[in-house]
Amino acid sequence: MSNINLSVKIGKLELKNPVLLASGTVGYGNEISQFTDLSKIGGIVTKSISLMPRKGNPPQRVVETTGGMLNAIGLANVGVEDFINNKIPFLKEIDSTVICNIAASSIEEYVECIRLLEDQEIIKAYEINVSCPNVKEGGIEFGHNLSALGSITNKVRSVTQKTVIIKLSPNVSRISDFAKVAKEEGADAVSAINTLVGTAFDIWTRKPKIKNITGGLSGPAIKPVALAKVLEISRNVNIPIIGIGGIMTWQDAIEFIIAGATAIEIGTVNFINPSAGTQIIQGISDYCTKQSISNINEVTASYQL
Repeated sequence: MSNINLSVKIGKLELKNPVLLASGTVGYGNEISQFTDLSKIGGIVTKSISLMPRKGNPPQRVVETTGGMLNAIGLANVGVEDFINNKIPFLKEIDSTVICNIAASSIEEYVECIRLLEDQEIIKAYEINVSCPNVKEGGIEFGHNLSALGSITNKVRSVTQKTVIIKLSPNVSRISDFAKVAKEEGADAVSAINTLVGTAFDIWTRKPKIKNITGGLSGPAIKPVALAKVLEISRNVNIPIIGIGGIMTWQDAIEFIIAGATAIEIGTVNFINPSAGTQIIQGISDYCTKQSISNINEVTASYQL
């Protein structure tokens, strides 16, 4: 493994390897730390942080489906103040890159969250969750509106020199258009994809299994869609991509890298196998050895169409 260069760069962000733990699946790091060695992971993306604490949606809010899971957690989190006081101290103790995921219901809230977090040196980048309802515009998601996404990116860029990653929604007609706007307004990278909209019913009660009715579908069921979205962005916009969506094995990770991802995030698999991250890193290294590849960046966007 020492002979293979697995390091990747995204904006100013330097990662020891391309494997990140996805937001919302490992809490704030301490929740999974007893099950895996976080120092070996390329980075951890924190659970979404909002300006004020959020209780989230009422249960039932997680449901297993064929090949995946639905969740409607509702961005429940401790809020930025508690995060700084009670979560940051643990994150300072792990030898891993920390990326903070930010969620908000207004552009001003995104900006204020980042302003409060800026002096936390442990935070090396921000992943901006634009799959949030814009309360000022009647609840329309920021990530479904090109103008709104551009405004968020522009305002966030103006208050930080750290790496800015825009997490894109797949629930749009052409995701590359949103990646293009993100780049034009100063984003260093995009992560794709966020969850697909889904639902499930209990046939005996004839009621939705999730209290919120719909939720975000994740897991291996969405991998082909996610791969296609990453490929679309890669072919149309020159911007680093963090691939997300149904990655369960090192083979899945390699597929995303071939399709154009510089790095990848694993999410749902963390609930099944908390050691998946380190296993995927080893698998990527072994793959490079077998393919006589000395640098993982040689694989990025190496698809042959």
